[in-house]
Amino acid sequence: MPQANTVPSPQSVRLRRLFAARVRPLADRASPHGYQLRALRSTIDSAGLAPLPRRTAAWPARYGNVRGVWMRAPGSSSATGAVLYLHGGGFVFGSPRSHRTLAYRISRASGLPVFLLDYRRAPEHPFPAAADDALAAYRVSLDRGFPASRLAIAGDSAGGHLTAGLLADLTREGLPQPAAAFLESPWLDLGLTETWQRDRAERDPFLSPAYAEKCRRAYAPAVPVTHSRLDVLGADKAGWPPILVQVGGTEAILGDSRRIAESVTDAGGSATLQVWPGQIHVFQAFADFLPEAKRALRFAGTFLHDAITC
Repeated sequence: MPQANTVPSPQSVRLRRLFAARVRPLADRASPHGYQLRALRSTIDSAGLAPLPRRTAAWPARYGNVRGVWMRAPGSSSATGAVLYLHGGGFVFGSPRSHRTLAYRISRASGLPVFLLDYRRAPEHPFPAAADDALAAYRVSLDRGFPASRLAIAGDSAGGHLTAGLLADLTREGLPQPAAAFLESPWLDLGLTETWQRDRAERDPFLSPAYAEKCRRAYAPAVPVTHSRLDVLGADKAGWPPILVQVGGTEAILGDSRRIAESVTDAGGSATLQVWPGQIHVFQAFADFLPEAKRALRFAGTFLHDAITC
């Protein structure tokens, strides 16, 4: 297990201060609609288009209404299994373009190809569009010959909600559970009660509860957060696969990670919770210069590989 309980690296301290000074103030005032959302989507997607290492394979794929991008790092093989990745972005931004480098790193660390689902985003496509797309992608994976025992699901932020929601949907639909699930800084409680309280006590340098609330309204404008497919923390977790949850110690949504780990364990399942001191929301995305992110992804890769090959 990586040494998460250490003093944050100088790189992570600088990153945290940068986000606190420049990103969080913008997030507090941002809107998930109109020109602001279009600009955000374009900026985030552009940031994800850094060159990939040589011999990395990336190609778009479509299976009926299910669309996405496959990412296969050198040495990874679909003969072993695959990871279905559900990207974050508050349900309103993010895409296979923005997350392709992170997907590459997960593929390299796990030895598994990663399918980045291009799910429908709010506000153009409100709930349950994204959740339905995640379930459809899992069904397609089974239909294409991947047994559930060779599949893993992963997601960050709002993608963590879609990941947990998919596990709950599989139980409701009577479908087999995957071998494992990996959640990075998952946003699970769409009501945000604990998030607001934690942010008032210690300001999150990155994630804005105000913006998250706007995203929730864009995603589910006419559905209460107590809806069975939105209240993932309250879902029946009996029979869920082993889960790994990684979260930064500065995050206002830290409590979400603790609550899902506890509820999975209480249901008789296996949950590994890693709280990384001093790290920001989805710190794994900054593995180019954060040593903590590199260590976290190496552990996650081993977790996913071992769950599928054991």
